[in-house]
Parts: sequence; C-alpha cells; structure tokens
Amino acid sequence: MLRRLIALLCALLLSLSVVSPAHADGRRQHPRPVVFVHGFSGSAGQFETQARRLTSNGYPDRYIEAHEYDSTFETTTVEEVYASLDDRIARLLDRTGADRIDLLAHSLGTALMQGYLRSSPERAATVAHYVNLDGATADAPPGGVPTLAVWGEGPADRAIGGAENVYFSDQAHTQVVTSPETFARFFEFFNGRRPRTTRIVPQGHISLSGRAVLFPSNVGAGGARLEIYRVNPLTGSRLTRRPLASYDLPEDGSWGPFKGRGNAHYEFAVVWDESSVHHLYFQPFRRGNGLVRLLTGRPGEGLSGLVETGDHHAAVTISRQKEWWGDQGRAGDALYLNGRQVLNAANAPRTKRAIGIFAFDAGRDRVTDLGEPIPAFFATPFITGMDVFLPAGRRPISIVSKPRGGHGRVDALAVPAWPSSGHRISVQLNDHPN
Repeated sequence: MLRRLIALLCALLLSLSVVSPAHADGRRQHPRPVVFVHGFSGSAGQFETQARRLTSNGYPDRYIEAHEYDSTFETTTVEEVYASLDDRIARLLDRTGADRIDLLAHSLGTALMQGYLRSSPERAATVAHYVNLDGATADAPPGGVPTLAVWGEGPADRAIGGAENVYFSDQAHTQVVTSPETFARFFEFFNGRRPRTTRIVPQGHISLSGRAVLFPSNVGAGGARLEIYRVNPLTGSRLTRRPLASYDLPEDGSWGPFKGRGNAHYEFAVVWDESSVHHLYFQPFRRGNGLVRLLTGRPGEGLSGLVETGDHHAAVTISRQKEWWGDQGRAGDALYLNGRQVLNAANAPRTKRAIGIFAFDAGRDRVTDLGEPIPAFFATPFITGMDVFLPAGRRPISIVSKPRGGHGRVDALAVPAWPSSGHRISVQLNDHPN
C-alpha cells in the first residue's frame, strides 16, 4: 500500500513538472520586468495602481520599476535620462535573469521613449514590448519594437503606424494610465493571455516603500525626516505618540520597507524642521506597494510657497490619478470639503485635466469663494486652486469624493485640521474602485 502511494505521488509530481512552466534549472518562470516612464510633472505615482494589479496577477514586486526624471529639465538632460535608463535596464536584466524588459510610457514620456528606442539597435533590443500611453504619434513602431498605443479622449486619428491602436474616448489623459481597461490591454499584450483579475487583491500584511520627492522635479527630499503613524480612520488623529517608523531621508529620498496592515490608515509626516511639517494621508493601500511617492517641497519653495498661510486656517492639497471633472453634471465628479461641494465649471472643467487641487483661504478673510479659481495654480498644468476656508483646530477636515463612473461609490477621509502657518496637508484619493 505504501509503495502504491509513493508511486502515485511520484506520478503526480512528474505531471506537475510537465505542465508547470519552469526553467531548466528548476526556477519558476516569471514574466519580464516592467518599467514605467511618466510624463510632464509626473512620477512613479501614476503607476502605483497598475503595479498592484500586476502583483495581483503574479508579478513579483521587484520586477516592477518606474524611471523618474525632472520633466522641466532644469536638473537633468535627455541624454542623462537615457543613460540612467540604460543602467536601470541592465540592472533589472541581471537581477531577474530576463532576456528583455517590457516598457510603458505616458505623455511626454512617450516622446522620450520613442527617441530612446530609435537611438540605437542595441537599446531597442533590450525591450520586448512597448506601450505608448496617450502621447506622441509615429509612422512606425519605434525601433521596430512591437507596440501597443492606447489613446484617451481627443482626435480619433492619432495613431502609431504598424502598432495595435486602442481608443478609450471616455477616458481622460491620466485616467488612461491608471484605468482597469488599459491594464487588461497591456497585460495581454505583454503575456499573450488575459489577466486573472483587474482588481487590486487585498493582503492582510503589506510592505510599503518608495521615495519622498520634490514636486515636480522628482529630486529626492534629502535632509528631511519621514515619520509614519497609524491614524484613527474617523478623525485622522495619531494612535500613538511615537511613530511606527522613522527615516532620515537620503539624497534620493528613498525610504522603507515599512511593514503595515492592508486595511489600516497611515499618516506620512515629512519633517523639514520643527516649524515645518508636511502631513500626507492615503486611503488604505490594501496591497503592498513599492512605488509610494510622497510629493513635497522645501518650505517656501515651489507651488506650496504660493499658498497663503495662517494660524486660523488649514491648507489642503487633494490629488487623484484620474482627472477631476467639475462641469459634466451627473457624468462628472463631486468633491466635498467639510460638507461643501467645491468642484465647478470654473475651477475644474474637463479641459483643465486637473489631478491636483490646492484648497486654502485665499486672502485670509475666512470666507470661501468658489466663483473663480486661484490664477497662479490654475495656470499650472494638471493643477487647480480654490479659495476654501477650512478652520484650523480640533475638528477634523472631512473629505468626501463621489467619483464619476463609481456607481455610487464614496471615497472618504478625515484628516486633522493642522494650522497652515506650520503645517501642510496632502491627501491622495484612489483612482480605482477597490
């Protein structure tokens, strides 16, 4: 009887070894590494959702990277972007044993990557597939690399000749990057089969890591300290006096890994000094994330330097990797701050493509005025600004979003009303339904 059981077990193991894809040395066969290249004012943050969808479908975390650069080109050059991408690809191929990578780019990043693939046959030979997300057109696949081009709203004659061209006329420019429809298309393009799911499959225990970077240059927030706290989901207040983790940020702003819970709410506090703290809040991550980006700025610099501050009001930046539509009626979005709907045709028209909202008490008059957007912010690509009085104090700020296409879904966060004289607040809401 025992011999029969052993024989059956051996037969079963043999059958599994035949049907299970594996390398000759016994290692499990993995998909190719994936590299994402962002567009103007972008970062790895545009690929957080798709990275978690990839890991939900079996991709190892370490196979997914983003290639970041200063899209204003004040601190880098195109040649430097290309050279550092060469290094990244070589490192990924060496680490994973893969033959080539799969490459995606968005917007300005598509012009860069088309140039990169055309720059030499050696570079093109390191890329198995290229995905061009709502960016530059072309007469032929760049460098002869098999290409999928995904287009959002806009002229339907945009195309890359000889490529597979897909059109989502109801999706906006950044939404094209993060949508489940785009994910399903590029996953099948990379792997020759459909994904098992387009959901982010939840995990109980998660690992988080990423970078704190200056917006929009993506230069690391070196010299600051990062503190991570678990917070009360109803108020945003810290559950402990001491942080769960603390990092002295190096030059590139990298931090982690931080071990947390998938369903927990966390505060990420970037401490520049005791009089200047940037508090960043997210909805629960649900799944491990190696591309967390904490967009910040040195005190008094950049867009945050234009925010009018004071002891009596809070200043909040709200972002989502899916455009805010305030002029589309029932087909658009609603965003409530302390119960007041703040999106309208003036500050968030569909054509603005706003993904970041600066809300503060312009004029420091303790009055909300949504008649016109704040000009300096509205003039910035993908950004809008609005005059909203949010009293500082013990009562938390309520942030509620009813996203378009959400079938009644509500995304909600509560955060402390830190006084803007010494504190900045950023909130990132989900671009996905789960």
